[in-house]
Parts: sequence; structure tokens; C-alpha cells
Amino acid sequence: MKIRKVYLLFTDTGTVFSRMINLFTKSKLNHASISFNEELTEVYSFGRRQPYNPLSGGFVKEDVRAPFFSKATCAIYQLSITEDTYHLLMERVKKMETETDQYRYNLLGLVGVLLNLEWQRERAFFCSEFVATMLREAGVYTDAKPACLTKPQDLKEWQQLTLIYHGDLAHYLQKQGVCEVTVTPWKRLYS
Repeated sequence: MKIRKVYLLFTDTGTVFSRMINLFTKSKLNHASISFNEELTEVYSFGRRQPYNPLSGGFVKEDVRAPFFSKATCAIYQLSITEDTYHLLMERVKKMETETDQYRYNLLGLVGVLLNLEWQRERAFFCSEFVATMLREAGVYTDAKPACLTKPQDLKEWQQLTLIYHGDLAHYLQKQGVCEVTVTPWKRLYS
């Protein structure tokens, strides 16, 4: 049976919202995404639909080469799964991508995590809830904690993952030979 890889990307963009989450969780790298390739050209999560507007959230295909991520720090973990599981996972995510407008960011769910209260909402996720749900539905993530209470830190501690990189996201992308990341300084001021 052929083995495929997916990648979990954890980032800290340094925005005000990111710093607030860091303060409450006492942890760095509080945004979780899933990628279907090592070059990070197929990255999906729940987050900002418009990078500089934290109030416009939902299902997103993230462009980690965009200026918004130019100063992000990250950790990239690799997960080995069967080809069938890979296709199941990709099919589920691609279906969500075609129905993007039907999904919302689960801001209330973040409050639930802080209070340790399960606050599930239909078609609404926060980033780590989305990643945990996708992996659980694919049959690979079996943690007892409900997805709606799963923090990025919980995913990072999962024994099935192998850390392949930790550091500046821009450096990783350059190392991959994918592209140069440009910074738009005036936009960073308003992030």
C-alpha cells in the first residue's frame, strides 16, 4: 500500500489577534493549517478571508507566500497516511472549498476553548478544530478530546507527527525554492 504525506503547518503571524491568542493560551504558533504538499502550495484552514481584516473569517485556502505571512514563524509537521486516506482527506477539503460561502469562523468556539466548554456550531470551525475534524473524519486522529476543544498545541503533541522544520516561514519557502516572499511594510502596521 502506497504511503502519502500531508503536512500540518503551525504559524504565528505576529498580528494583534495572534498576540491575543498567544496571551490566553500561553503558547506560540497558534494557527493550524493542513497542506497536501511539502511546498505548501495547497494549504487550508479556517481564518481570515481577507488577510488584514480579522473579522472576516471562514474556510480559506491560504497563500503562505503573501505579504501577510512574510514575518511569520512556523513549525511544519509531516504525517504519513495511506493513499486512500490521503484521497479521502483531500476530497473532503476540496468539497469544502467549493462550498466556501457556507462556512463561518467559529469565534464562539474559541471562547468555549478558553472556558473548556464544548461549543460546536454547524459549518463553523476555528483553525485547529477544522484540522482535528478533517483528520478525525479521515480516521487518523483518534484523540479523546473533542475537536471543538482541540488547540494547536494538542495537535503538535500528537505522536504520529514528525517535525520537519521550525523557524521563519519565509526561510522555509526560500529553502524549498518555491519563491521569494515580499513584505509590504505599510500593511504590517495595520495587521
